[in-house]
Amino acid sequence: MCGRYVSVQSDADLTSEFDVERVVGESLAPSWNVAPTDPVRIVLRRHPTGEREAEPIRQLRTVEWGLLPNWSKSRTGGAKMINARSETVASKPAFKSAAARRRCLTPSAGYYEWRNDGGSKTPFFLHAPGEATLAMAGLYEIWHDKSLPDDDPNAWVWTCTIITRPATDTLGAIHDRCPVLVPPQLHEQWLDCSADDAAVAQRLLEQIPEPHLEPRQVSKAVGNVRNNGPELVEPAVDDTTDAVDEPAPAQQMLDI
Repeated sequence: MCGRYVSVQSDADLTSEFDVERVVGESLAPSWNVAPTDPVRIVLRRHPTGEREAEPIRQLRTVEWGLLPNWSKSRTGGAKMINARSETVASKPAFKSAAARRRCLTPSAGYYEWRNDGGSKTPFFLHAPGEATLAMAGLYEIWHDKSLPDDDPNAWVWTCTIITRPATDTLGAIHDRCPVLVPPQLHEQWLDCSADDAAVAQRLLEQIPEPHLEPRQVSKAVGNVRNNGPELVEPAVDDTTDAVDEPAPAQQMLDI
């Protein structure tokens, strides 16, 4: 699964790297410990707000991490849907509609995973060679709180999930799943939802090559969401941190 990641790229960098045409919302501060329910930046392709007849454009938007399906009865269900399995994303009711119509990319500098070492867990930071930006495949949703007026900004809740796949190679030795990483040549196809067909998403997922990332053992301090700084991605040195607070079991089981 993917339960913590790093997002430190500026809006300017993301706009350039992902050919973004419109930036929506205020910039987010860099985070070396993004956790479920945090606000995150995503790239999507969508009609500009209020311009349904206009051509879809690439947008950079802020959403909450943890998908809240548009048919949910309340705001509280999103925290449990931080990940979606690539094998079933086109068929599960929670994700099928978004797979057809609302695909996105979640930029990241890398993500954390914990290796089970027989009773203890060792955290690793997984990143691209040369620290290149990763584009994690995702889905987004827009939930309407009908108890509020439509013109109330809080009436529309934007959320997202990150799609995962079975992990192999070095990644599989750390954890059995990893994010789906979309290569640049498939960015446009992944974001283009004009076909309105979840089967298109499934075919694209099957085309995406397995990721080959570099693991770096890091301090157990990353397990505590209150810790957030560039030191979290540095190599662990005689790590004796005892305030581990690793991802709670409930989060570890949310690869739906």
